[in-house]
Formats: sequence, C-alpha cells, structure tokens
Amino acid sequence: MLAVTEELDELDVRLLDALQRNARSTFTELGVAVGLKAPAVHERVKRLESRGYIRAYSAQLDATRLGLNLVAFISCYTSPDCAYDRFTRALSEMPEICEVHSVAGEETFLCKVVTRSTQHLDELLARLKATPGMARTRTTVVLSMPFDRGGIAVESL
Repeated sequence: MLAVTEELDELDVRLLDALQRNARSTFTELGVAVGLKAPAVHERVKRLESRGYIRAYSAQLDATRLGLNLVAFISCYTSPDCAYDRFTRALSEMPEICEVHSVAGEETFLCKVVTRSTQHLDELLARLKATPGMARTRTTVVLSMPFDRGGIAVESL
C-alpha cells in the first residue's frame, strides 16, 4: 500500500486510482467509491490537479479499430554531432511515434510507434534514418500484448 505522505492521504490515492480507471466518472460516482460527498471530491480533485498529480484527462483509443495494426519499438542510435533538442522535435513531428524515451545503454532514444502495416513501418524507418543526427535504428515488432496495466498501480507504491 502507498505510504501516506504529507501531500497525499489514503483518500487522495483512492481518488487517483478511481480517476485513472475511469476519468469520466462524476464527482458523485467518485464520492461513492471513496466514501465522500461530491463537493468534497470536487475540492480534492481540484487540489490534485493544481499540485500536478493529475496531468490530463484523455480517452484510450483502440489503435487496431483505427487501422493501426502494427506496434513496434524503435531504438535510435544517434551520431556524435546530434543536436538532441532538434532531433527529438523532429521525432515528435512524426505522427506514428507515440512515445520517445531517452534511455541508458547503447541506444540514445527508444520510440514506441504504431503503423498500418509493415510497409508503413518501412516508410517511417526511411524518414527516421534521414533525420539529422540519426546514425542507425533497431526495430522490434510487437506480436501481441498479453498485459497492459493501463496506468500506474498507485495502490502498490
């Protein structure tokens, strides 16, 4: 269970968990889940937002239903003269790239991408390899995803 801090108490943690499971919950529904009345939940949620615990609210889209059938991870190995800010900005402008992580190890960045097909992935790789600062890439194609937590396991922190 999460160690209660001066900033977060057990009710805050339960609210964060409930919101993460369904961000469209009403304050009344959240109140039922945590044992508070809607106005108290509203106040706590606003406080969690203002303190940065809640960054945004979003919908989780089904990539396959949208025709994006291939998920892959691309390791980016950069050249010594790579300008990282310009490089990551170029990556962020490629719509197929969902996430860019700066990592320790041989590669410099690890990107999660979604594409329609292997041909679409090949086209993306060609654009990536033409990006100034890119030395080479290594691609791992996802065959299946047997588990997706869909968020942070706040109850176990």
